[in-house]
Amino acid sequence: MDDMDFPTPDAEVESVAPSELKARIDAGEAVTLLDARMGSDYEEWRIDGENVESINVPYFEFLDEEIDEDVLAKIPDDREVTVLCAKGGASEFVAGALKDRGYDVNHLEEGMNGWARIYEAVEVERYEGSGTLVQYQRPSSGCLGYLVYDDGEAAVIDPLRAFTDRYLEDADELGVDLTYAIDTHVHADHISGVRDLAEAGAEGVVPEAAVERGVTYADEMTLAEDGDEFRVGDATVETVSTPGHTSGMTSYLIDGELLATGDGLFVESVARPDLEDGDEGAEDAARQLYETLQERVLSLPDETLIGGAHFSDSAVPAEDGTYTAPIGDLREKMAALTMDEDEFVELILSDMPPRPANYEEIIATNLGQQETDDEEAFELELGPNNCAASQDSLAGD
Repeated sequence: MDDMDFPTPDAEVESVAPSELKARIDAGEAVTLLDARMGSDYEEWRIDGENVESINVPYFEFLDEEIDEDVLAKIPDDREVTVLCAKGGASEFVAGALKDRGYDVNHLEEGMNGWARIYEAVEVERYEGSGTLVQYQRPSSGCLGYLVYDDGEAAVIDPLRAFTDRYLEDADELGVDLTYAIDTHVHADHISGVRDLAEAGAEGVVPEAAVERGVTYADEMTLAEDGDEFRVGDATVETVSTPGHTSGMTSYLIDGELLATGDGLFVESVARPDLEDGDEGAEDAARQLYETLQERVLSLPDETLIGGAHFSDSAVPAEDGTYTAPIGDLREKMAALTMDEDEFVELILSDMPPRPANYEEIIATNLGQQETDDEEAFELELGPNNCAASQDSLAGD
């Protein structure tokens, strides 16, 4: 049954905006969620948190006029319950059926699609370079991006196409020109916004090393090579070649203070090496990643901040709310960074999560080999990013 086919419930059901639910979770408020999607969808992707109790009962259990008592017994009747689904139709119907039976319920506006539209900007307070550095966070998928601005100019690193207007609006509100839109690599979990921002007037930048994968629009972009620098006011964005996750993986050192590592190194894990050449090429890529981390990343000063393009549910934010950490701290907490090469390769090949959903179509779109409209692009991105080599945190192991 399509989400739009559900009848409007007799009982009036209050709705909760995704941003409101996120604020409650962030504030540490106890939240109970009834996820009415199918079990397979729930297992793949759901809203979690230390203070979140999540219950999965598919919507079809509520279609009969007489709901099974065993189903109702799974749902708490002593607290408020927020019902959610994929797009908001099923959850309103289920919440109405429960409200008719005396439950304290509301439902999440636009469901998980609405959750996927949350995009927050958090200032990196430990950044001591020129200008201001902001980390963009998409909690639904764990995607991270960066905006550095100074003296009327700005650059965004790893922008998402779904939030093209957001970057332009933020730049306008800050009174700066969005000078550069920069990608770290050919992403496998989301559609890049670099081309759209280039059409809006920014200078699009992609790694020169990524072009060989089949980028069809390279002539329209500035190609960044190792050592190239981009000026943003008084801040410098330096190109640092960091292959491993992909052959063209490139990091950007922002005014010597934060290395935007793309999918090379995260605050809780390291990159998975199998998204470009599959299982056959994973070991070679893992060895390349080891060399990159040892020679290009860990060789930077200990106080240099690391900021990846993703975070997972196991990642712990810093005090300022950003998913950033000094290199010295990561070296101390993440044993993978001090292993010898063979140990490292064995570790990261041993427990890789499933590949990102729709990753082949997403890669083809980001290469320019496939046309994807905005609605289809948004649907392709839904779900976890799964770009790290491990399901669990490697920090603190």
